[in-house]
Amino acid sequence: MIQNNYLLVPVTLVKRAVLGAIIGLAIILFFVLSADRPHPEWGQLWMIRPLLVVPLAGAGGGFISYLTDTLGEQGGWKKAGAIALSVIVFVIALWLGIVLGLAGTMWN
Repeated sequence: MIQNNYLLVPVTLVKRAVLGAIIGLAIILFFVLSADRPHPEWGQLWMIRPLLVVPLAGAGGGFISYLTDTLGEQGGWKKAGAIALSVIVFVIALWLGIVLGLAGTMWN
């Protein structure tokens, strides 16, 4: 049997990053689609930046969540601390992505 060793990134890392990006995209779509009449000074394609920045921030939060999982493998209070840390970091990354994505448009 031939074994392929070309996959350098663990699948769980990719899953965490994609899940974070999907969460970020869902949240920013709620904000972008709720703007019925955008201001004319925002420009015609104002929604492109938030739709790119926020999912990237969510993917970064998912990546950090994957990195904190190594702490959780030790069990006990360290696992609870790792989960709490990953949730806090993910929320902060997502919040910063929303602020950067909506700066100059809906975030004034």
